[in-house]
Amino acid sequence: MSDWVGGALVSEALKLLIAEAKKFNDFKPLSKDLASTMERLIPLTEQIALIQGTLDFGYGELKELMDTIQRASDMVNKCRRRGVSIIKRSKRTREIEGINKDMLKFCQTELQLLQYRTIVTLVAKTGNLEDMVLGLSKKVSVPNPPPPYYKDLCSVPQPVKDLVGFDIPLMELKKKLLDDDSLASLVVCAPPGCGKTTLVTKLCHDQDIKGKFKHIFYWVVSSTPNLRLMVQHLLLHNGYKDLTFANDSQAASALGNLLHELKGDGILLVLDDVWGKEELLLKKFKIDVQGYKILVTSRFEFPSFGPTYHLKPLEPKDAKNLLIHFASPLPRHTNPDEFDDLLQKILKRCSGFPIVIEVVGSSLKGRDLYLWKGKVESWSEGEALLDSSDVLECLQPSFNTLKPTLQECFLDMGSFLEDQKIRASVIIDIWVELYSKGSSSSMKYLNDLASQNLLKLIPLGRNEHKDGFYNELIVTQHDILRELAIHQSRFESGLETKRLKLEIIKNKFPEWYSNLKQPINARLLSISTDDLFKSSWVEMDCPNVEALILNLSSSDYALPSFIAGMEKLKVLTITNHGVSPARITNFSCLSSLPNLKRIRLENASVTLLDLPQLGLGSLEKISFVMCGFGEVFYDCIDIDISKALPSLQEIDIDYCYDLDELPYWVSEVVSLKTLSVTNCHKLSRLPKDMDNLSKLQVLRLSSCLKLYELPETSDRLHNLWFLDISDCTGLRKLPLEFGKLKNLKKMSMRKCYQCDLPDSVKNLENLEVICDEETEYVLWNRLKKKLINLRVHVEETEHNLNLLHMFRM
Repeated sequence: MSDWVGGALVSEALKLLIAEAKKFNDFKPLSKDLASTMERLIPLTEQIALIQGTLDFGYGELKELMDTIQRASDMVNKCRRRGVSIIKRSKRTREIEGINKDMLKFCQTELQLLQYRTIVTLVAKTGNLEDMVLGLSKKVSVPNPPPPYYKDLCSVPQPVKDLVGFDIPLMELKKKLLDDDSLASLVVCAPPGCGKTTLVTKLCHDQDIKGKFKHIFYWVVSSTPNLRLMVQHLLLHNGYKDLTFANDSQAASALGNLLHELKGDGILLVLDDVWGKEELLLKKFKIDVQGYKILVTSRFEFPSFGPTYHLKPLEPKDAKNLLIHFASPLPRHTNPDEFDDLLQKILKRCSGFPIVIEVVGSSLKGRDLYLWKGKVESWSEGEALLDSSDVLECLQPSFNTLKPTLQECFLDMGSFLEDQKIRASVIIDIWVELYSKGSSSSMKYLNDLASQNLLKLIPLGRNEHKDGFYNELIVTQHDILRELAIHQSRFESGLETKRLKLEIIKNKFPEWYSNLKQPINARLLSISTDDLFKSSWVEMDCPNVEALILNLSSSDYALPSFIAGMEKLKVLTITNHGVSPARITNFSCLSSLPNLKRIRLENASVTLLDLPQLGLGSLEKISFVMCGFGEVFYDCIDIDISKALPSLQEIDIDYCYDLDELPYWVSEVVSLKTLSVTNCHKLSRLPKDMDNLSKLQVLRLSSCLKLYELPETSDRLHNLWFLDISDCTGLRKLPLEFGKLKNLKKMSMRKCYQCDLPDSVKNLENLEVICDEETEYVLWNRLKKKLINLRVHVEETEHNLNLLHMFRM
């Protein structure tokens, strides 16, 4: 047996077991967990097999893992048998849990030590670690936890399900990519709104294309491309360590090394939405590698880069079908000839642009005939031109028909970055303060805009937003609709505008900013910087700003001191679009703001003492998303939290991977009504004095995998009405006196079948439980006759992990 057989055998055994483990409905949640663990093991064992090919390591190195896989194989055979009794079912449930636990333990200890010893041995043999940067710098990503989900950073988005009129372009593009081996690059060119991105995403999911290209990478370039960030994401996507580059030359060199390592399997790189000034950037991606092709979408041609495929607007028949699809139900009891004449006039105006047809059709959906006529009469006569200004003109009536508040909300969307995937919670926080509406009303604004296809709402898997939790709902907007919002805002004069955008690229400020001599009257200010920004600010007077959006890409970022003068500021959101959390400094500029109610930090490196020490008397909500906290101070701090944060009602901590314990001061926020600590995979416990939070109404702890218990004092949270412990797979028990929570009306506890329910739970009345099939069977079936008005809803909905990479773009 050759030296590499050990790793190869493990990989093949895993692949066979995964297919079998997914078949058993009787153990559905557990079998899914086991299959998921084994799927993550495959690339690790394959990598070890390759490394072992150059060393004298053999099968014995992986014997412990092979023994565990054999136990899993035996269990799979047992699970095939039908008619399993409750006792055997419970026993096998525990056995599967043990096998999964042993696999995780192996990955977190022995497997990492094995790879470390392997690399050290290789370095000793080669004598040069630098030559191994792209050869052996791959991370050993352990299954628990794997975030952030780097493997999805450059994945192709899911295509539109029902395409109309793209059959011929799809066929023609496939032929060019599959049949012409001499074709190294191709540009798909069309005016905005013609469906370039829709076509290309559909193409990338075609089975013939996937068969030709094993590696398909997708990146939205847009107006402010960053080669170093693009290459950094490509490396992470392919499992390499986080490498940073001092300049574009280093990034281009690393890109070449990566492509040469992947050669032979077929590589397709899709660069979406490339602007006309970026031809030099495109040429940096042209690298002579066998089987490597580049597909570009753009409004512009790049003749020196590659041939152009012109995507035409929809043919009349397809355009009509698409319009009817989005406008249905159509007006009833209409004269067919008259209605067809209306359709033709609308289609003529839409010029075959899918985005225009989609928006116009949605605005007419279910409307009476006289409104269709009014839409047509509102347009001036004349031939439509296929350029951006004409598309905006076609969309103008859709904006005009919006109610005034919805118009304002739509215009606000132009303040976000191009192609940005935005959590709904970010937008809702801003709208709650700008328009003095509740979160439910703000969510309705998003739904209203989405119903007219002026933006899109993408859920990450669950309908948690129905309970007022909007972190798992993504908002996106087509470029041309964002341009429409910006175009409308330009009707307001200069610095008198309600919304102002400041873009700082390569540390260069716009001319109007450098010569600023008067106050800015905007209510919403958006500032974006790239990774070259040095935090050297010119003073700005912004007395009327109520909402401030900061988008950054640098590793260190000092908040501008002029924020201290924004006395009307109500909401501050800071989003870092770089790979690693950015260190944020100069928080002291916030301490003098009397009206600041909401602060949100995403992908930032902070300590949990930064904000309490500021004494923000009006602060009502703090949000930390994908933040790194470093050392958390758990001891009693010398701050009276009740005085430092007297108005704080909500704390939201999501996807903060290094948080293993909440700081003590959280239990001292006596005004707190909502505490959400979700997807924090290292969190093991909550503060013991939870009973101090006497006003707490909502406690969310979903997907905190290592949380093993709730404090016994939790039974004193007498105002708690909603508890979410879904996917807390390590949770083994609830407090003994859990039944004292008389106001508890709703629990979400998917995948909590191993959590023991205390007898006191029988004292709860009118309880609604949302769980999976296994949890219902193991925990709640026996209690249905004992609990008054118990309602159990089974939901199998899973998180859409493929969309999590959106947060990092």
